[in-house]
Formats: sequence, C-alpha cells, structure tokens
Amino acid sequence: MTAEPPDRQRILSYLADRADRPLGPKEIARDLRIAQEDYREFRRLLRDMEQKGEVFRQRKGRYGLPARFEALNGRLQITRSGDGFVIPDEAGEEDVYVPGRSLATGQAGDRVVVRIDRRRPGRNPEGRIVRILDRSATQTVGLYHRRRGVGFVVPQEPPLTSEVLIPSERAGGAEDGQVVLVEIEDWGAKGPSPLGRVTRILGRPGDPDVEVLSILFGHQLPLEFPAAVEREAEKVSRRGVRPEDLEGRTDFRTLLVYTIDPADARDHDDAVSVHEFEDGSFEAGVHIADVSYYVKHGSTIDREGAERATSVYLVDRVVPMLPEALSNQICSLVPHEDRLVVSVLFHVDPSGEVLSHRIVRGVIRSSHKLSYEDAQSLLDGHGAVDLPDGPDGAALVRSLQLLSGFAQRLRARRSAAGAIDFAMPEAKVELDEDGEPVAIHQRERLEAHRLIEDLMILANETVARVGETEDLPILYRIHESPSDDRLEGLRSLARLFGHPLPPGEIRPRDIADLVESQHGTRREFLVSAVALRSMKKARYSGRNVGHFGLASDCYAHFTSPIRRYPDLQVHREIVRRVTGKTSASRMGPDDLEAVARHCSERERRADGAERDSVEVKTIRYMKRHIGDEFEGTISGVTGFGLFVLLDDVLTEGLVRVSSLVDDYYVFDADSFSLTGRRSRRRLRLGDKVKVQVVRVDSESREIDLDLQEGPLDPGREGG
Repeated sequence: MTAEPPDRQRILSYLADRADRPLGPKEIARDLRIAQEDYREFRRLLRDMEQKGEVFRQRKGRYGLPARFEALNGRLQITRSGDGFVIPDEAGEEDVYVPGRSLATGQAGDRVVVRIDRRRPGRNPEGRIVRILDRSATQTVGLYHRRRGVGFVVPQEPPLTSEVLIPSERAGGAEDGQVVLVEIEDWGAKGPSPLGRVTRILGRPGDPDVEVLSILFGHQLPLEFPAAVEREAEKVSRRGVRPEDLEGRTDFRTLLVYTIDPADARDHDDAVSVHEFEDGSFEAGVHIADVSYYVKHGSTIDREGAERATSVYLVDRVVPMLPEALSNQICSLVPHEDRLVVSVLFHVDPSGEVLSHRIVRGVIRSSHKLSYEDAQSLLDGHGAVDLPDGPDGAALVRSLQLLSGFAQRLRARRSAAGAIDFAMPEAKVELDEDGEPVAIHQRERLEAHRLIEDLMILANETVARVGETEDLPILYRIHESPSDDRLEGLRSLARLFGHPLPPGEIRPRDIADLVESQHGTRREFLVSAVALRSMKKARYSGRNVGHFGLASDCYAHFTSPIRRYPDLQVHREIVRRVTGKTSASRMGPDDLEAVARHCSERERRADGAERDSVEVKTIRYMKRHIGDEFEGTISGVTGFGLFVLLDDVLTEGLVRVSSLVDDYYVFDADSFSLTGRRSRRRLRLGDKVKVQVVRVDSESREIDLDLQEGPLDPGREGG
C-alpha cells in the first residue's frame, strides 16, 4: 500500500463519503494512508481545517464534517436586545438564532461555529456559539476611565458587549477621559470581561480629528497606502494611454460619452452614451473604467486593493481602495482624456425592449462631467448647465432624454417583476471648514439618480448572466430570501397598517406591494426600515442564488471597479472571456468563496464606519439643540420607551417610559403601542409626535427626548 501526502480535499472527501462516525486523527491518517514522516504535517493541516471551520472537532478530539454535528459556520449579528443571529457562509441555509446567554465571547461580526440545539416548525433553528473562527475586531476605540484603582475602556468603535479591563501596567500612560486605541489580548473566556492594553492615545473627546481617527482605527480601516503601492501606482499612471494599449479595442472617441456623478466626486467609474439608428432603435452604452488593465492580478497594488476590498466614504473624507494616482487619474473617466473601458452596449427598439447586447473592450473620450443636479436640470428643460451652443448641447439633451425614457421602462419592468424600491431617507451632513456640522438635511433622490441606477443594474445583471451561462468563476451579489423568524415583526407591522402579508413563503412582490402601499405617507420610511431589517443582508458568493430585493435570478457587481474589489474580479473574468485568453490565476471554488467572505466582511466594516461618521457628526450637531423641539415619527416601541425618528435631522432619540409622568403606561407588543392606564392615551408605531431634546450623550451616542404632544394624528388609518 503506497503512502500518500496529506491533502485537504482528500480529507474532506473521506469524511463526507466514507466516515460513518467521528474519527480520531490516527484513524483518519491510517485510512488515508498517510506516511509516518508526514503525520506531523497531517495534524497541522487538520488543525488548520478546524480553525477555518472546514472540519469540526468534538470534545473527545474526534473529527467530522460540521453538518454531521448539527453545526455550521457563519457571521454573527447582534440585535438591539442582545441576542444574536448567525448568518451561514453557505448560501441557502437558514439563519440560526442564538440567545444572548449562548453567545459565549462572540461579538458582532465574528465568524463563528454555531451548534444547533433545536429546530421548531416555522421558526429559525436555535443554537449556541461553540467556537470563534475569526474575530471581526482585534482592537477597539473607546474612553479610558479609572475608578478605585481599576482601569477600563468603554468601547465605542466597535461597540463591544462589555467593557475592556486595562491592567495598570498596560494603560500606556492614558488619563481618565481620554480616547484610546486598545488591543484585545484576552476575550474573557474564563472571566467576566475582555482584557486589553492601550496601544495609542488618540486625544480628548470632541475633537473632530479624534472622532475620525476613532472611527477608522475602531473599524480597523487603513489610513495610508504603503510607499511601495504608491510608487507602483504613480508609475502606472505616468505611463498614460499609449497607442499599443488601444489594440483590439473598439474606438468610441467620436461618440458622445459623458459621466453623471455627485458634484463632489473625484473618481468616475462609469460613463454612458447613446447612438441612434435610422429605424428609430438605438444603442445605449454603459462604459466602465478598465481597472483590470492597470491592476494586474497578484501585483502590489492588487494585493493592497484586495485587502481593503472597498473604498470607505466618511462624512468628511474618502478612504479609497486604490491610490489616487489610479482612482482619480488614469482609471477615472475624466473629460477630454482618452480612457480605457469595458463597455456593455444594448441594442434597444423604439418601445424600450432590449433586442441584444454586446460586451467589448473600448476607449472613450468623455465630453462632459455632469453632476446629478446638472443632468436633472437638462432633463427638466431648465438649461441651467454651461454647455456649448448648437448641435453639441442639443445632442446631450437628446441623449439624456432617450436614456431617461429607457431607464423608466427598465424600472417599470423590474417593478412588475417584484423588485423592492426601498424608500430610505439618507442624511447629508454639511460641515464647515473646521469639520463642525452646520446643517443636516435629506439627500434628494432625482430622476437623474434613478437613470444611472437603472442602467447600472441592467449592466450588472447582464454581466452576471454571461458569467453563469459560460460558467465563469465570478463573484455574484446574492440576497437570500428572508427567514420566517425575521418576518414575524414585518407581518405584525403590515397587519397594523392594514396591508397584511400573505401566509407561507414570501415573494419579493409581496414586500414591494407593502412598501408601495405606504408611498407618499410619513410611514413610508418606517415600513422600508422594518422591511430591510427583516431581510438578510446582501453579500458576495461564488455561487449564484439570486437577488431577492431586486427580484433577479442572477446578479453581480461590475460597474464600480475603482471602489469595489468584487467588480474588479468580475472584470478580469469578463475580459478573459471577451479576449479569449485563459490564465493560470483563474480562481477555484474554495479561493472564490474565501474572497467573497473577505469582501463581504470588509463591506460590513465600511458600512459601519460610514454610519458611525454620520452618527458622530449628528450627535455633535444635536448637542447644540438641547431644549429645541422637533416633530417626528414613532419608529420603535418597547417596554422601556418610544424611539422617535426626528423629521428634520433623520436621527433617532428615545422617550423613556419613566419620563411619561401623566400616567402609567402599559406596553403591548402585538399592537406596537404604549397605552395609559387612566387616560387610555395610546402611542403607537407610526404615530406623529412632537418632542423636546433634553439630553445628548456623546459617549453613548444617545439622545433623550421628552414627549411634548402626541399623537398629532389620532384619527389616522391602520390602527
């Protein structure tokens, strides 16, 4: 019998196909004919597979596949109540509910092994955390305090489930009340709290620079690029676009091509165009920066971009995925410069039906850099944009009108298929030159925004279908169906507002109808928010399972390769398909899933940092409005109070039950309400109220409110 070296896939296949019980390492090695001299390497590989969650080791040291032990791997989410859900790595698996008492030392964002303890019909499986595979955070930023000789840090970025104890010899000279960066050395598996040491003193709370540093360090986001990455990017950018770069490319430089982006955008991934034919049909073009041409797989820039995985957009700055020499220069589709692109072109008949598409590598020369407001002004016929007189200006307006009509028809078809158009308000914080917030208002969503969004969705969906049809190893953007357990709250809310959801399996159309039923009302945002919370978070995967929110059976990210690594990965495979070239760097399924998990995790970090940057500035703004009154909508009802979303600033505050002194109030979970015992005054989810700001706590980021009047509309429908 010939001995064979240790091999990961052989171990997995053996445990899946031949092992009928948990086995010890020596039994597995014997059956796999592992040579004695390779046994140490075999044990190392087995431990590595255990750490990655590929195999599960029971207490007696025997191994098997996780599923055989009713265990699975996934990412932990913590709810406001302190319980958790594990979102499985494997697409299609149900989320696992984990009571707070069973979280062990798990923190939000950790990749964990959860063992399922029970399954109840119509409910999510319930389990407990048995192993932490990867910590989402190894450090935290918070306020250092010292009480009675004991040092501790109250975590803020990220907010952990407990304080971090700091032994005196590990305080690093920190003083009470300072903002510090703490490295977690022991997560407290055998004690009440994690232990850590101060590695950096950031400064005093309230300093705008300290606030930004806190967010970046707390979410473990990079500040600067390594010098070697900057040098390589500068070298690539200085080279410019050369004649040899145009070989094999379609020349679009005589076509009217332009970008539409936020007014303050510095990088431009995408441009659009229209070419009309005599029969009334036209070709709509979506031109995406060919970043893959400049960022070669495995290069210094690529490794750094892969690690970052996404650009991060804070209130006052952008932390880019790629150095500015690429993101703002050679890869950015700036006006009046030759730029390399990968283009998806759609032949569209006069009624707006897509007859065919083609994907090509091309070169463009953008004619205009329009802001969304510019584009909207032209669509509205205001002509407020500085354009050349004559044919050029008229051609741009005609192009925008054609694309807008096409986009509206695309949108209508997606809506008919059940795509959900969430009406979520987005706060825009305006800062002065010192970084102080001076105003907060809702970002306006224009037809020009929708135009670009619709065209990008079409391009993303088209590329994804090419990937699936031709079995390309691409990253899909997946959004799984919501679980029954998560839908309970949404079902109750829908009944409360007079639009019950159908029993059984929920389709995208059902949620879309619910959201549409509240369109134009002040409850529109509330319903969208609850619907979003009831659904799983979209993520990346090497396996396509569709996108529930878009009602799409196949979707991928392709249109933003400057700021998202998954788009860059998809570009590489699409370009290989277009050029007919193969590559040794083609990813296998395991590698693709590893990249998908990493990009999804980095996206979560970036989203968290972006939310926190808005929240920090909002809290700073609200401290100047203590004593002021606001109108708002009750966005949450609990036994301890009412959460109110303030209309003008799009932030939540809490009216505590203890502050309601006119009566004793009783909480009713079924009707999302508090009712006065004596007065029968009823305060319900969705009610309009007037409140006063009474306390703003920068450390906890809490806003306390006093109820002044309400409900302001007691006769509303849906009660």
